[in-house]
This record gives sequence, C-alpha cells and structure tokens, in this order.
Amino acid sequence: MVPFTMQVAIPLFPQFTALDGIGPYEVLQRIPDLDVTFIGHERGEVRSENGFLGITRDATFDEMPAPDVIVFPGGVGTRLLMTDERVLDWVRGAHAGTRYTTSVCTGSLVLAAAGLLDGLTATTHWSTMSTLEEHGAIPTGERVVEHLDRRIITAAGVSSGIDMALRLVELLVDRTAAEASQLMIEYDPQPPFAAGSIDSVSHAVMARVIEYAAVRQ
Repeated sequence: MVPFTMQVAIPLFPQFTALDGIGPYEVLQRIPDLDVTFIGHERGEVRSENGFLGITRDATFDEMPAPDVIVFPGGVGTRLLMTDERVLDWVRGAHAGTRYTTSVCTGSLVLAAAGLLDGLTATTHWSTMSTLEEHGAIPTGERVVEHLDRRIITAAGVSSGIDMALRLVELLVDRTAAEASQLMIEYDPQPPFAAGSIDSVSHAVMARVIEYAAVRQ
C-alpha cells in the first residue's frame, strides 16, 4: 500500500463529458489511499455537455496547486480551455510535481495546448486527432498511451478512461489493487455490438453519428 493519501484532481468545466470524469472517479475512489477531488475555476455545480447532469466542484485550481495526480477529462468545453491561460498555467505548474498527469478523450487537447505533449505520441477522441496534431503531439489510435518517463498518460474517447484509471492504480499502488478495483466496479466488458471504433462500423452508423453530433452542437 502507498504510505500516505495521494491527492487526485479531476478538473471539471462547463460542457464536460460525464463519463470522462466519472469513469476514472469510480475506479480511483475505491482505493482508500487516493483522495479524489473535482476542481475547477470556481467551487459549486457545473453541468455536462448536454446540460442533463450537474456535479459539484469542491475546490478551485488555486486551492489545489500541487495534486499528486491529474485526470483531465474531455468534452466540448475543452475547446475554450485550450486558450484559457489560467487553466494552462495550472496544468504546467501542477504537472511539475505530479506523479502522473493524465487525460481522457479531448482532455489531451488541453495537455497539448499547455505544451506537455510536444513531440510525444498521444491519443484523444477519434474525431479530434487532427487538432491534437496541430498542437504538437503525434496522434495515435491506441486506447491508452503511456510516457512513464514523462509521467504522462493519455486515453482515447470516453470509456477508455476506465482502462487508463485501472492502469493508474497499478502504477500508484500495485496490480492487486487495480484488479480489486476492477472487480468492485464489475468491469467485464461484453458489448452487444462491435461498433467501438471507426474501423469497425458501417457507413450508416457513421452517418448516424454525424447526424446526432450536429443536433448537439
């Protein structure tokens, strides 16, 4: 077991993707030595990208300048954060002392905008690979990309945050802890469809994705 409680910061912002933050939260909060806090510009409620879900942020960036771990989720709201110097400065400053700085989905765009991914392979949601590249990273379709020497891990779209968080527990504690967390959340994926990547879907499915995405703009 780790010798002391580690602080895990999960930044939340308007129009975040719920599972990007909640997936890793469910994995990490099972471990007694990890203290998970949702943070943001201000304390208080912030709502997900469709506005249906609100989550309370219990600390501000200023109140958590040096967490042990960062898990930066994605969502439409990351586009504004990519030019938000307060957020980018916090990412740079906090990363200097983290054990690991991680992202889920388009959270990696914020890490890239902060300069953390320059020249590194990284992943994000399949629809934003070009944006990731424009900000200095080398996009890859891998589900989880590790640069342990740089203390950086990026995960692809939404559900991959659970995989990343399990790996993070292994790195922070040990494999047994990670497997215990996996069992507690009964994470044993057996999807009814093979439609989890752009390489495995039909044109009809992709057309429906584009249609639904347009409605949510």
